[in-house]
Formats: sequence, structure tokens, C-alpha cells
Amino acid sequence: MALIECRALTRSYQRGQSTFTALERLDLDVQAGQFLALMGPSGSGKTTLLNLIAGIDRPTSGSVKVDGLELASLSRSRLARFRSEYIGYIFQLYNLVPVLTAYENVELPLLLHPLSARQRHEKVALALELVGLSDRHDHFPRQLSGGQEQRVAIARAIVTDPRIIVADEPTGDLDARSAASIMSLLQRLNRELGKTLLMVTHDPRCAAYAQLTLHLDKGRLVEDPLAAGEQALAGSTEAA
Repeated sequence: MALIECRALTRSYQRGQSTFTALERLDLDVQAGQFLALMGPSGSGKTTLLNLIAGIDRPTSGSVKVDGLELASLSRSRLARFRSEYIGYIFQLYNLVPVLTAYENVELPLLLHPLSARQRHEKVALALELVGLSDRHDHFPRQLSGGQEQRVAIARAIVTDPRIIVADEPTGDLDARSAASIMSLLQRLNRELGKTLLMVTHDPRCAAYAQLTLHLDKGRLVEDPLAAGEQALAGSTEAA
């Protein structure tokens, strides 16, 4: 059984008198330990899909199951517990609290768990070590580079040891060198720690780090548009 199962997944929103469908009857299986990249134009439903799988949003119809749990059937409190146990979320713009140090930002998710101060310290120290920022634990976000801020955000996402990491354009605000460093780190989390990783990206260079790349367009999974175009071009050349 796949770790993540989406069946006929649909999410629609009302905009005045009209209805906008972000996802339409989408089917998707993600295996445990898989690194999946999602690509597609803006408005294609990529972030909506991440939010449904992460239990941040609820579907209009259809099903999202994670480890056999039907998310739509969970109460708010149970859904919050699910996110705390299963999901680590990495945002494009880091979403760090500016008045907290790197250590304190990473510690935040642990405050929801019944842990002693010593246990929290051990987990935060390990997470910062994994992202290479042990020597920046007392720095505030304004004292860090963009790449370092994203590493803190990644440490915060993994500090609870979640099974699934979802990343929404994790390199979108970074220069090429910092982006490559972040992608190498995400790949390590997948390969060495076995984290299931779902990433939204517009950058083919980032998608190349994933094991599988899927393309969304208008709320549906489609074939790789570049590959389809190359195949069509090759066919027309042969015909000529």
C-alpha cells in the first residue's frame, strides 16, 4: 500500500458567482521513501495538492489517505495531531519568527509535544547539526543569509522526525549556489534518512534531484509537456 493515496481528489473554491477548480479528480500514489517533484504553471494546483496531503486544507470531494488515515474524516484536533506526527513543511519564504533565534525557531514545533527541556535540546541540536548550522544556533534570522534561513526552516521541518516532508518552492528565493546546496540537503534527507519528500518547483534543475517528476496543468496530472513536444517533433521529422 502506498504511503499517500489520492483518489478522485477535487478541490474547488467559490469566487463570487463563479467556481474555480484547483484540482479535478486527481489520482496519485506516493510510495514511502519516494522523492517526488511537482511541476506546472502558476495556478495549476501544485500548492493545493501539497496542502491537502499535509492536512492543511480539506478536499471538496474525493479522498486523501496517508498511511491508511482518511484525512477528510479526522476532527480538527486529530488533524492537528496528524500534522505534528507526519508532516514537516518547508516554505519558499522560510516563515521564520524574526524575534526568535535559529535554535528557538527550530524548537517551536517541539513545544506541542510532551518533551522535557533536555529532550527538546537534544532534538534541536541534532536537527541543526544535520543542516550544518550548529554554529549559528544563537543567530536571529536577520543575521543569516537566505540559504542559512532556509536551512533553519528545514531543521524546523525535520526536528519532530516526520515521515513526510512537503516543500513549496524551497529554492524560489535563493541564488543558484544556495539553491543547489539546499537541494543536496533535501536529497540527503531522502536518501540517508528515508524521508518521503514532495516538492513543488518551477526549476527543472531542482526537479532533477527527485526520483520522479510529475506535471500538473489546470488541476490534472499531464505528461511532461517538454517530452511530449520532443516526441511530436521527432514524429514530424520522421514523417518528412
